Amino acid sequence: MSFFKAMNISSTGLGAQRLRMNILSSNLANAQTTRGGPGGGPYRRKDVVFEANPVSNSFSDFLDPNFQTQLTNVKVRDIHVDPKPPRRVFDPSHADADKDGYVEMPNIQVMSEMVNMITATRAYEANTTALNNAKQMAVKALEIGR
Repeated sequence: MSFFKAMNISSTGLGAQRLRMNILSSNLANAQTTRGGPGGGPYRRKDVVFEANPVSNSFSDFLDPNFQTQLTNVKVRDIHVDPKPPRRVFDPSHADADKDGYVEMPNIQVMSEMVNMITATRAYEANTTALNNAKQMAVKALEIGR
């Protein structure tokens, strides 16, 4: 496997996790937003859907006996909007309360979003480490030729 393939795989992972962290940040920032969704309703939670794409479709990659699985990189397939109904919270003093005193709030669990954010951060760090290691190996390989 070339160093460039390793760097390409890591860089697609970095981009995907960065987008995931942005979406999770948006969810956390809008956890109390009652007028940010479609039609003026509450904000809807979003999540990123990843897809594995083959790094190469060359015939020789499929015949390589050193690899048991095909190399893949990450692609963002979709940004999924949560279809769950909003939470109804009794707060008659809220500006968006209905005639019964209930407010429709986003269906966002702050703790779950924080756990997802930590997971995305760890995945980003792992991809950064893999990218740096591939870069260091390429530099060392070039130093051998001196």
